Amino acid sequence: MVGSGQGVMHAEAGQIRAGMERFGLVADDARLVAMLQHLEAVRKWAKTYNLVARGDLEALVARHLLDALAIHQWVPSGRMLDVGSGAGFPGIPLAIVRSDVKVCLVDSVGKRVRFLRHVVRQLSLQNIEVAQSRVEDFDAREPFDAIVCRAFASLSDFMALTRHVAGPRCRFLAIKGRYPEAELKDLPDWVRVDSVEKYDVPDLHATRHLVIMSISSLAGRMGD
Repeated sequence: MVGSGQGVMHAEAGQIRAGMERFGLVADDARLVAMLQHLEAVRKWAKTYNLVARGDLEALVARHLLDALAIHQWVPSGRMLDVGSGAGFPGIPLAIVRSDVKVCLVDSVGKRVRFLRHVVRQLSLQNIEVAQSRVEDFDAREPFDAIVCRAFASLSDFMALTRHVAGPRCRFLAIKGRYPEAELKDLPDWVRVDSVEKYDVPDLHATRHLVIMSISSLAGRMGD
C-alpha cells in the first residue's frame, strides 16, 4: 500500500496533480494518494482479473485516470451509474474528486466486481457502491441523474440498455475517441443529443469526444 508521504512522492503524482489542476480540480494529498492506490491495485491485479489491455499498463495515468477526470465538469450532482466499469474508470476517479456524486459501478463479470469491491474497501470510499449485473437487467433502487459509459457499446445500444434506470432529467455521457458520426446518425428519435464536447487529456495523444444525450420530451407521446 502506498502511504501518504510515499504517495505524493510517487513518480506519477506530479503528472496527476498537473492534470487535476488543468481540469480545475483541487489536487490535495488525500486525493492523490487514493488515485495512486487505485492505479497500484490495477497494475497488481490487471492480468488476474483482465482489467485493462496489457499495453495500457505503462500509460494508466493519461489513458485511464486523467481521461476519466477530464469529464468531471459535465457530470451533474446526484446519482451516477458507471456502466461496464471494469477496472473502475471513470467511476472511481470521479468519486474521489466529486463528493457530491454517489457512484454505482456495475459490471457483469464476477472477478471484476470482486476487484472493484476490494478497491472501494481499500480506499474507504463512502460514495461508491458496486453491483454485479448485466446493465439491461440491473434493478436500481433509485433512478440515476447521470449514466456514463466508456468503451462499452454503440450510442444507440448504450441508450437502449440503460434507459430503464434513468431519472427524468438524466444526462447520458458516452466517452468516445473519434467523432462518432455514424453512431450519431443511427440514434433513435427518442434520443436528444445535447452536445458533443471535444476535449484534451494531458499526455494522451489521441482525439477524445464526450457525447451528451438525454431522453427527448417527445418520447412519451411517441409511445417509446
